[in-house]
Amino acid sequence: MHKIRREDRTIIADDAFEILKNAEFGILSTVDKENQPYGVPLSFCVYNKNIYFHCAKEGYKINNLDSNSKVSFCVVGNTKILPDQFSTNYESTIVFGRAEEVFDDEKYKALEQLIFKYSKDFFEEGVKYINASKENTKVYKISIEFISGKARK
Repeated sequence: MHKIRREDRTIIADDAFEILKNAEFGILSTVDKENQPYGVPLSFCVYNKNIYFHCAKEGYKINNLDSNSKVSFCVVGNTKILPDQFSTNYESTIVFGRAEEVFDDEKYKALEQLIFKYSKDFFEEGVKYINASKENTKVYKISIEFISGKARK
């Protein structure tokens, strides 16, 4: 994979994974058939060391994934602007991997994990919501092939 230019800001993979798990949202980057890049923010969860997200049954993102499963996924953790230093303290993680649609029990477990991450105080209501809408929802898994992180603290 790519070498990080600022090696002094590199963090270990375990720390990068923690930033990934704790992030509120991420940016999924795909490429369409004409090699046009496309980045889209989305909600996600980490489950069994994979990234999961849900989406509608059709759209640009899905078209891209159908033609090329290679993806990049980026999250930014804690940040603090340092105006007097013309800089920022930050932490971030980038993942490279492949996305594939999941089904049945894996799909259901991923949807439960999304409810737990974003609405754990409403888990029972969330399970009812999953059961009512799961047929109109796709779930994708990003299998992580490479993860890297950077931080300035």
